[in-house]
Amino acid sequence: MNTPALGMLIRSFFEDYLICQKGLSAATIKSYRDGLRLFLGYLAEDRGCRITRLTITDLTAKQVTAFLNEIELKRNNHIRTRNQRLAGLRCFFSYLASRVPEALHEAERVDAIPRKRVAPAVMGFLERDEIQTLFSLLPRQGRFAFRDRVLILFLYNTGARVQETADLRTANLELSAAPRVHLHGKGDKWRVCPLWKETSQLLRQLLEQTGAIMCPEQAVFASAQRQPLTRFGIYKIVRKHTQYLRERQSSTPRRISPHCLRHSTAVHLLEAGVEVNVIRAWLGHVSLETTNRYAELTLRMKTEALAQCEPPTQPSDASLGKPHWRDDADLLKWLDSL
Repeated sequence: MNTPALGMLIRSFFEDYLICQKGLSAATIKSYRDGLRLFLGYLAEDRGCRITRLTITDLTAKQVTAFLNEIELKRNNHIRTRNQRLAGLRCFFSYLASRVPEALHEAERVDAIPRKRVAPAVMGFLERDEIQTLFSLLPRQGRFAFRDRVLILFLYNTGARVQETADLRTANLELSAAPRVHLHGKGDKWRVCPLWKETSQLLRQLLEQTGAIMCPEQAVFASAQRQPLTRFGIYKIVRKHTQYLRERQSSTPRRISPHCLRHSTAVHLLEAGVEVNVIRAWLGHVSLETTNRYAELTLRMKTEALAQCEPPTQPSDASLGKPHWRDDADLLKWLDSL
């Protein structure tokens, strides 16, 4: 039995395994592609040959470790990037072992390469008064002023990821008596989020202005060329309209991104007393552990919790008097009889 060529396996890995079998998102597939491209380039340079001359036997766990050290120490990639590249290579080696049994040993060794520990990223968020200030500062005039206002309100209302917002289509909205939106999230999973009445009304106005209300597959948030806004375009819009907020309030996070608005939604839901499992479903988290991190973000809730268990500043009169058992006549009589 002939061993498949490396190029054929790589093509099958992306076109069949990742897309058809695992159903990964386009962003994840792109990340895996970039990581594998860098790894193959590193291998070719290390071997002193063209990339087309590489074979399956050149792919070893030792080379994976050397590559990870290279991108961390020489390319100054963050540890999170290192771990992300490792995840992609683990997935590829696992697929390789399923197609070429001889590669199983190296795949097991790659799988045993540990992820590096790294402190969780700081999750900046906006306080409620900062959110109010942000909306008061949004421009009312301009070609895209209304679209941008609706976009930022939608991000805060739903806590949607930026890619989920970019992928939003008219058919995903239900703007009837109980308005809601269907969001297509990570892992090809759908979830439903309720919409405020104001958000629903503004979305309907936006769709009527752009004509998208008659086109179910039309992007809700589109550019001047009527093309769907990209995730990078949404980032630029949020940064543009939050610049004045950062300048006016020194306590505001230095960089406000769509994900910062997502964190703000989660924290404000938590402060409002919404149960953590509901927030997890609202945001589309796979693990409850991810949602629990928001409890660490808000100082206000910590302060309120501390107030509930503050010790008394002065001892009570009862604590200074005689013990309660001395008031029990039956108990004293029994003690005297001993």
